[in-house]
Amino acid sequence: MSYFKISIPTFKTLSFLFISKNPRKALISFSISPKSMASSWACSKCTFINTDSLKPTCQICLSSKPNSPFSSSSSSSSNQEKWSCKACTFLNPYKVSNCEICGTKNSLLSSSLSLDDEELQVGVGNVFLPLLQKCTGSKRKSDDDPVEVVDDFGVSRGIKSANRKVVDSDTVADECTVLGVSCNPKSFGKSLAASNEVQPKEDLKTLKILSYNVWFAEDIELRIRMRAIGDIIQLHNPDVICLQEVTPDIYAILQRSNWWKSYKCSLSFDTANTRPYFCMQLSKLPVKSYSCKQFSYSAMGRELCIAEVSAQGGTPLVVATTHLESPCPGPPKWDQMYSKERVKQAQEAVAFLKVNPNVIFCGDMNWDDKLDGKFPLPDGWIDAWTELNPKEIGWTYDTKSNPMLSANRKLQKRLDRFLVGLRDFKVECVEMVGTEAIPEVTYMKQKKGGKEVELPVLPSDHFGLLLTMAAL
Repeated sequence: MSYFKISIPTFKTLSFLFISKNPRKALISFSISPKSMASSWACSKCTFINTDSLKPTCQICLSSKPNSPFSSSSSSSSNQEKWSCKACTFLNPYKVSNCEICGTKNSLLSSSLSLDDEELQVGVGNVFLPLLQKCTGSKRKSDDDPVEVVDDFGVSRGIKSANRKVVDSDTVADECTVLGVSCNPKSFGKSLAASNEVQPKEDLKTLKILSYNVWFAEDIELRIRMRAIGDIIQLHNPDVICLQEVTPDIYAILQRSNWWKSYKCSLSFDTANTRPYFCMQLSKLPVKSYSCKQFSYSAMGRELCIAEVSAQGGTPLVVATTHLESPCPGPPKWDQMYSKERVKQAQEAVAFLKVNPNVIFCGDMNWDDKLDGKFPLPDGWIDAWTELNPKEIGWTYDTKSNPMLSANRKLQKRLDRFLVGLRDFKVECVEMVGTEAIPEVTYMKQKKGGKEVELPVLPSDHFGLLLTMAAL
């Protein structure tokens, strides 16, 4: 397969042409525009991004289009009797025991109803969920790439829905859970009132940075999982947050959280709605600029996101995050691991970042040491986990430790990393977060052969990483 670059002067629409060396095979061409990306949907089986929102099946694997958790009903339950949730008024299928939006129990159902009688959601997606975009074949020279600086911190505060009311998470339940500890949300919010206000950092010596792949699977208890991630954020109160696999719906949920107003976000709500998924950064520290640099090649639309912030005493600090090219094995050879592309992206990222005196580079690197080799660290940089926790393996994607993934094929990888090069700071510790199941929340997973198993739900399919560092 040969790839050709097509120059688009206005950059409003991208066109691509795929040419096969075999003259018997047909040529394939397509165009993609921001408008089509905004209405696209990701296949829950093969993760291909389909740009035609009206087509009910995936263009690649012919799987059915997934139902959004924000829709009023699914096709399978459109003709079933429904009950209205007392907390958020969402119309749920009659036999669902808990509201699909906020988790409130259905008082109409008998307490003796067995799990076998409940209509439960099914299916964790593919292992890496790469979200392939229709941009295969696009190439650029990284040295000539412009860096798009984003200085729009405007945030839309309203979420409109014709089918239901949008209710703040504090009003949909009497209790919330923080890492397995039950607490009253009102008192919990008061105890964290100080952390929800932007405070000057000049009198503090330590900084915390959180990196989390929040998992774009919107059919697995989305609101409950995002609320759990919000609880983790409130508990640890990080100064900078780097998130991967954020979707517009996830953005909308997080935006309504109490802690959100303490941060400046790298994307406005309107900008977030133009993309099917993205990386996102939030900072309590003063932000000089947010910027985004496209990699010279990505079949999955991956990019490097950079936040230039000021730490204690105005010390400059660059915090960057990314979601490097994902392995995406598929027929006929099942060998599409994208290792060369991933290594190239890592090299481009560190080459761009290493000119700064203080750099934190974190995110879902999708790195496989056996396949990709050693991560290309510049002189003076360290991998925070291997440096501080040399006796711990540090798998952040682990089908054994994460019971939500126990029905998947075995996979244990240290996909998420903190890579740092610091002059005016030192790293003190790096730890995993989001490793505990959310109490009393389960879902049904259909295994091969048709058998269904009930599994617990965790905040994400990845564990998050929290880095603590101190000024010298």
